[in-house]
Amino acid sequence: MKNAGLRTVVITGGASGIGLATARKAAAAGWRPYLIDLSRESLDRACSELGHAGACGTVCDVSNEDAIENAIREAAEGNDLKAVVNSAGIGMDKPAVETEVSEFRRILDINLIGSFVVAAAAARYWLNHHRTGSIVNISSVSGLCGNKGRVAYGASKGGVNLMTLVMATELGGEGIRVNAVAPGPIDTPLARAVHTADVRRQWNARVPQGRYGTPEEVADAVCFLISDAASYINGQILAVDGGFANAGLAV
Repeated sequence: MKNAGLRTVVITGGASGIGLATARKAAAAGWRPYLIDLSRESLDRACSELGHAGACGTVCDVSNEDAIENAIREAAEGNDLKAVVNSAGIGMDKPAVETEVSEFRRILDINLIGSFVVAAAAARYWLNHHRTGSIVNISSVSGLCGNKGRVAYGASKGGVNLMTLVMATELGGEGIRVNAVAPGPIDTPLARAVHTADVRRQWNARVPQGRYGTPEEVADAVCFLISDAASYINGQILAVDGGFANAGLAV
């Protein structure tokens, strides 16, 4: 049974971490989350939690153009597709000279090209149907700063930031806003898998607030940007990082 006319947000990587936290916040605010994820098990679990078991998303790779076009059409069918959140991503902590070209390409494929595929598909849908919408790309402070070990990840997120600015400029006049949220260290499953104890110590020492953020704190910023309260915000990179990106000397 279709949820006719419900305000819908597509969230990639929506079955875990920042994506799932965003889905929870959006659902609580009256949105219908439509989740895209690679894991069927995680997707089913997330949909069940959100109260839309088996009917709130699809399994597909964000770099697969045909699959994403189909997902956008399905999410919009019978509903009011108003927003897209690009949260799908992978990471790696490895020195530049040890990074394989295949590893670099894989991260670009998911983090940058995947975000472009989804954002472009949504924008085309809105343009073709003479509708407005909002895109929020999940970037990273590693796309703003030269963090060691982030040559591939940082390059992908730096690309996401510039893509955000270009698309905001091109689409703003059509009523399509494009912004990005750049999290600092966030206590997600990805961070727990990639960040060693030493890396965590360094983050905690360099973030002025002295701690990792939570997925919910990032989700709050995302849900603000897709809301009507942010109707005149376009082309911005919002760091949710406890002050890390702008910090100077601590002592």
